[in-house]
Amino acid sequence: MTLTDSYPCVSPPPRRPFKARGSFVTRCQTCRLPALNCLCPYRIRTRSDARFWLLTHPLEHNKPTNTGRLIGDILDTTEVFTWYRTAPDTVLLDHLDDSRFVPFVIFPDDQPDYAERVISVDAVSGAKREGRIPVFIILDGTWRQARRIFRKSPYLERLPVLPLHTDRQTRYHLRKPASASHLCTAEVAAELLRQSGDATAAEVLDDYFDAFNDSYAASRRHHKLETPTPAMRRLLERQ
Repeated sequence: MTLTDSYPCVSPPPRRPFKARGSFVTRCQTCRLPALNCLCPYRIRTRSDARFWLLTHPLEHNKPTNTGRLIGDILDTTEVFTWYRTAPDTVLLDHLDDSRFVPFVIFPDDQPDYAERVISVDAVSGAKREGRIPVFIILDGTWRQARRIFRKSPYLERLPVLPLHTDRQTRYHLRKPASASHLCTAEVAAELLRQSGDATAAEVLDDYFDAFNDSYAASRRHHKLETPTPAMRRLLERQ
């Protein structure tokens, strides 16, 4: 029996429209940033030996401050799956049954009940040596939402857990985290790339994240960035 056989195909409920602060701002239809500081000029493609699958809480999709989409902007192998507790995405379930991939759930190793599943980043190099594709599954949402996704998704229970150990402090300006050590989704992805040996992709994502961060923060102040920031200039030089 495959994982797909274990769950009925259920149509997910419709998404709720985004009506939070900023919902009436004129936005670029491509990058979704306020048109005042469009991010499109700084978007470039890069490549990685690893892939990202984002298991995204439905409330995150309509938040323009969500950084998970930045990963897909620069890595075109990225896939996004909406998480519903009773209706797992059948494409994701098929992927988990595909022997080409070696998926790792990115989650802290702070609880004893799944300690036997915890592995180190060295396992990513091992997958590459075997000729298989390592996949980072990021639970995209608030910390509370991510923990619920982790606990309420039976199809994740057989997968190894890869905790991200880093001294990095968040640079994200657009939401206030509970702790400076709580990185946003794009920052987590950049660190995973760096630690698994994809330095160039990590640098590109970090610069693209900084460009997004600075552009959005300036737009909130109704300020037009007349001069590209250092991160923006580095991205332009790569084009």
